[in-house]
Amino acid sequence: MTKRTITSALTLPNSLKIPQLGFGVYKSPTDVCVRSCLTALENGYRHIDTAQFYGNETEVGQAIKQSKLARKDVFLTTKILNPGASVDESYQQCLESVQKLDPGENGYVDLFLIHTPTAGSAKRKQMWQALEKLLEQGKAKSIGVSNFGIGHIEELKEVAKVWPPHVNQIELHPWAQQKEIVEYCEQHGIVVEAYCPLVRNTKAEDETLAGIAKKHGVTPNQVLIRFCLEGNWVPLPKSDNPGRIKANADVFGFELDEDDMKTLNGLDQGPAGSIVMAVDNA
Repeated sequence: MTKRTITSALTLPNSLKIPQLGFGVYKSPTDVCVRSCLTALENGYRHIDTAQFYGNETEVGQAIKQSKLARKDVFLTTKILNPGASVDESYQQCLESVQKLDPGENGYVDLFLIHTPTAGSAKRKQMWQALEKLLEQGKAKSIGVSNFGIGHIEELKEVAKVWPPHVNQIELHPWAQQKEIVEYCEQHGIVVEAYCPLVRNTKAEDETLAGIAKKHGVTPNQVLIRFCLEGNWVPLPKSDNPGRIKANADVFGFELDEDDMKTLNGLDQGPAGSIVMAVDNA
């Protein structure tokens, strides 16, 4: 198998590539978000994950511009939170996000997701149709979902021109491995993204995790990111601390062996291990 590097990418169902290491900006305050994104880009990240809910799409867009990197060299993801009253209203909401992230007539995002399934069946389908329109108009290169269970993804077939979704972004770490939805996504070629891969630092003192980190001479967070990479997921570590942003990208100089993975896999607590939300597979 090819050795993973910071430029490693996975292939989406539409044959486009997604950088395997992403940078999350969940609730990154607007006054530090630009700086954090620039630090991430300087340290080799080429994938930034934001959302309407995070309130910092404009700042992420500013960081891309200030970085002087070519737009095509940075993979940008955002998410629609609340549906409008119609497909067109939801579409317009999405266009506003695109303009914040990549202003101008030719602006686009690489991936647009439905943030959560909580709006109900009719609204999920409506938002999916809005994302399909973005795809048709070239305003999104790929489209997907977040926090969707098997039933949520299956029901999209009723209205979808594009199926399966290209991505499902869910909470993933050793304590919440969500094996049923992960297996389903793998069977259908849906790329799995892992949010909260660092468990919001709540497991930094965990003895099992600390033992594996010590064995490899790395930090617990580096082990957690590597765990996701080894699972063939797309981890989205978030930090506004420049040192941690750098360290979280420095995960390509070691590999977790079979024993490490077996030990980490043994930490799974099912839905109880989730700190944000486990998907509903009904």
